Order: sequence, then structure tokens, then C-alpha cells
Amino acid sequence: MSNTLAQYQQAIGTCKDIFIKKARDYGTSWRVLRLISVTDQIFIKAQRIRNIQELGTQKVEDQIDGEFRGIVNYGIIGLIQLGQHGNPYQDLPVDEVSRLYDEQARFVQSVMEDKNHDYGEAWRDMSQESFVDLILTKLLRIKQILRNEGKTLISEGIDANFVDIINYALFALIKIDEAAPAGRL
Repeated sequence: MSNTLAQYQQAIGTCKDIFIKKARDYGTSWRVLRLISVTDQIFIKAQRIRNIQELGTQKVEDQIDGEFRGIVNYGIIGLIQLGQHGNPYQDLPVDEVSRLYDEQARFVQSVMEDKNHDYGEAWRDMSQESFVDLILTKLLRIKQILRNEGKTLISEGIDANFVDIINYALFALIKIDEAAPAGRL
């Protein structure tokens, strides 16, 4: 598990670095996104990965690992948006964005550690295709929960689905990194 934790923290660290750099470039324009829009942004990325997996080719140069990083970051945005109120047009300072990101990342990591304990790192035997299929399943669940005005009868809520999406994407990034030739980052 200690290797997993180090790999996990490296993967989320790379995602956060991109997130903060984009916050410096664009500000927090993502704050205007409603949950359905965040969900659709993740859907677009997951669907692109699935299409590339099925076709075995791609025309746009953006690599799959970049799409998984985008999924992580939009998932974090979803979690932040669930807890944010106030004026969505008001830009947040970068240090506040960094704090919010870290807060959600710590929560997501704690869930991963608990599930990893119980499931015995079963994800290590899963395929990248399964991660994408599970992400798409979780997105469809979020869309249904949104249609139900955020209510569920016995199922987990939107937040739990975003957490799982983030963790599946991070697991995919770990496995991509493990399969990469030495020296590639």
C-alpha cells in the first residue's frame, strides 16, 4: 500500500499542478458550471477515451493520460461546486482554490485508502477499459440523481460518485505510468 500511496499522491499532485496553472491562466471561470455541466465535461473526456480504445486510433494529439487528468480535475470541481455557495461569477484567489482542491483531494484519498484496505487493491488487476466503463456508469448515475432533484432512495449521492470517478481516473493514471517506458513523464 505504501507504493500505492506514493503513486497516488504523485498522480494527484500532477493533476493539481495543472489545475492551479489553469486557475492562474483562466481564474475560476469553472465556478459558473452547474453540476450537469461538470458531469458532461467528464462525460466528454471519458467518451473520447472509450472511442480511442475501441477504434485503436485517434486524430487529436491529446493523449489519454491528459484526459484522465482532466477527469480528476473536473471531479474535484464537482466536489467543490457541491459545497460552494455565493456568487459564481466572483473569482476566487489562487490560494483559496489551492486550499479547496487540497481539502477535496484529502477526502478522496481517505476514501481510496479505506476501499483499498477492504478490496485489497483489486483495481491493480483491472483494465483501463473497465475504469472508463465505470466512470461512464457513475456519470449516468449522477445524471439520474440530478433528474431526481438530488434525491436517492437507498443509493449513494452525487458526491460519492464524483469520489469514485476521481479514484478510477487516478488508478488509470498510475497504471499508465507503470506501463510507460522509463524516463517518460
